[in-house]
Amino acid sequence: MSNRLGFFTDIAIDLGTANTYVYVPGRGIVLKEPSIVAVNTSDGQVVAVGTDAHAMLGRTPPGLMAVRPLKAGVIADFDLTERMLVHFIKKAHATSRWGRFRLVIGVPSSLTSVERRAVHDAAHRARASEVYLVEEPVAAAMGAGLAVASPVGNMVVDIGGGTTDVVVIALGGVAARTSLACAGHSMDEAIVQHVRKHHNLLIGDRTAEQLKIVVGSALPVTTPTRVEVKGRHVGEGLPTTVSVTDFDIQIALEGTVRQIVQAVRETLERTPPELSADISDQGIVLNGGGSLLEGFDDRITRDTGVPARWTADPLGSVVLGAGRMLENLDLLKKWSAQRVAA
Repeated sequence: MSNRLGFFTDIAIDLGTANTYVYVPGRGIVLKEPSIVAVNTSDGQVVAVGTDAHAMLGRTPPGLMAVRPLKAGVIADFDLTERMLVHFIKKAHATSRWGRFRLVIGVPSSLTSVERRAVHDAAHRARASEVYLVEEPVAAAMGAGLAVASPVGNMVVDIGGGTTDVVVIALGGVAARTSLACAGHSMDEAIVQHVRKHHNLLIGDRTAEQLKIVVGSALPVTTPTRVEVKGRHVGEGLPTTVSVTDFDIQIALEGTVRQIVQAVRETLERTPPELSADISDQGIVLNGGGSLLEGFDDRITRDTGVPARWTADPLGSVVLGAGRMLENLDLLKKWSAQRVAA
């Protein structure tokens, strides 16, 4: 399968700290897997990538290590990121010849020029002929169908695994922005620390994430619900089970939630008055897995006075928006954070 410019199947990727999504024109989202790589520590060989590696998280025997090559939206391990990209690209091209292709990657707004270059180099080594980097909240706005080129102001709050990006977009540009390394993984870590401190129980990130999904909330709960949590006792070192409430988890998450809400408030305060009026009418658009915390929309509405709502696909909007740019070269060149031709 080739396009009119002589390239083989082009690809859009949302290279997230928590998950990677891959979009192929004409096929839609073809892959969504955790951004995790399992490595043999003795020889450095990659044992598993994505879903298979995620199943090993916290369960690997000596000699194996399951790691996230990206931390807070930044490449922490260049080599593993490259190998992970190659794996996902090959998987996306399973039904077609793997030749020259154009690649669009969604990246956090906070990336420095050095970090952008690192992402580009990893993509180029994955055999991409052209690499475009687009900011994740802008891609999310495109994926959500917002009129980013219109004079009407739109605010997007993109809460991923490692970073939260808050941007105000109007007339094809970013009018205000805030980025912080506080997002979904920060919530998980807060739960781990809270359960250890208040219940003397050691739990892993996977258990913390499940607690966040099942009983986590951005607002105080009115009727506490108890859940049983299994882990290792801090003092005794033995497997044990404790009972925690959703109020426990809400308290654990409060610090992270407050930081994100404060970032939204600060961005609103820096927004030009005319665009602020638009946002008041249009509402705040929430995107990313971290935004799916129960009550996050109501919390932002309560603390800012501006209605908040989720995109139609909070998990897939970034890669869908990147895919739309991939199919419109003029739009892609306008919004790309960086373009390098091989």
